[in-house]
Amino acid sequence: MWSCEAYNGTITTEDQHRCQDFHLILSIFSLLYLIVCFPVGFCYNALLVLVNLYNKATMTMPDVYFVNMAIAGLIISAVAPIYLLGPANTKWALWSFNNEVYITLLILFNVSSLVIMYSTTLLSLDYYIERALPRTYMSSVYNTKHVCGFIWGGAMLTSFSSLLFYVCNHVSTKIIECSKMQNKEAADAIMVFIGYIVPAVAILYALVLISRIRKEATPLDHDSGRLDPSVHRLLIATVCTQFILWTPYYITLLVNTFTSIQGKPTDENYIRIFHFVKGLSKFLAFSSSFVIPLLYRYINKNFPSKLRRLLKKLHCGNQGCSHERAVVQQVMI
Repeated sequence: MWSCEAYNGTITTEDQHRCQDFHLILSIFSLLYLIVCFPVGFCYNALLVLVNLYNKATMTMPDVYFVNMAIAGLIISAVAPIYLLGPANTKWALWSFNNEVYITLLILFNVSSLVIMYSTTLLSLDYYIERALPRTYMSSVYNTKHVCGFIWGGAMLTSFSSLLFYVCNHVSTKIIECSKMQNKEAADAIMVFIGYIVPAVAILYALVLISRIRKEATPLDHDSGRLDPSVHRLLIATVCTQFILWTPYYITLLVNTFTSIQGKPTDENYIRIFHFVKGLSKFLAFSSSFVIPLLYRYINKNFPSKLRRLLKKLHCGNQGCSHERAVVQQVMI
């Protein structure tokens, strides 16, 4: 968020009212996220992880990717309140933090965003492989778990180059190495390329392949070992939702990069509007951690039964429920 106080001496009354309206809208969205999206998203992400880890034997390839996205969603859910209640919100900042904390939050957010986008990308590609080559175990749960490990490692490595620009943008200019790298826009350009353009091209390619193979009816379509049809609906809903929520954020990074190349803008009205759009896009990016687990909960038809097994286990404890013990005794007799 941002405050209109910095512009009090240079803007007209009409601009001041517009600025205050922008700030009010962003404040309402922030409160909405903190009151509704944060607790619901955090709980559903944690529930998604716990349910699937408890039912490891029945996990499928898409389940592993959604667990991976849920873990990244938990990190974003934890970062969001710190950002929304921090010094960026001058009207209600509950605490302040130094550059080191800001850099740490930025690292967590960037790594989590990369994990989410690349998990969605590889889910699309593996779904195509599973439909084209069923029972080949190329997209098995075992392989997917290792792929998810590489996603986290790759996200940390690919964000390292942009991290250098962010760090040098917040440290003293006396460091010679950093004095040549104080360019936040370069870091934004790197994140746009590796965090949005590359996954977008790969997902588009995967969706084209999936649409082609779905038009070709084969005897394998009746194979009981194939993925559940609801997975396709879940995949399409996930891909569309991720790009709807993350595209505005990456567009603001791209616009900021191009405007900085052409020179810092001096139009204060443009700056205020851009800051408003940037804050709104940040809110949409945070919301991905709230929407995706809900999609998984209501589209994946296997999740309710897995959740019931977990709740029954928690209710009955390690000794098992009375009716389960009765069944076991009858079998032994």
